Amino acid sequence: MKAVLTVIGKDTVGILAKVSTICAEYNANVTEVTQSVLQDMFAMIMLIDISKINKNFTNLSDRMSELGTELGLSIHVMHEDIFNSMHRI
Repeated sequence: MKAVLTVIGKDTVGILAKVSTICAEYNANVTEVTQSVLQDMFAMIMLIDISKINKNFTNLSDRMSELGTELGLSIHVMHEDIFNSMHRI
């Protein structure tokens, strides 16, 4: 099972590190990352393997949202099933 994690907001030092640290705490493996900085705006998409997470997926999603609030960022985690359903023609 996989999930798509997105981060958007003002660029600051350590965003990738903080998001990755939480993934590691939940045993979610980061398999792909793409990020861009456009002027002072940070945008990142991660594909994470959640097949071996050690807590509930909702807990991971909630923790990422909390981190987003702490850092003034928009952080969302979406299960691949929902992502695929939303983007199916």
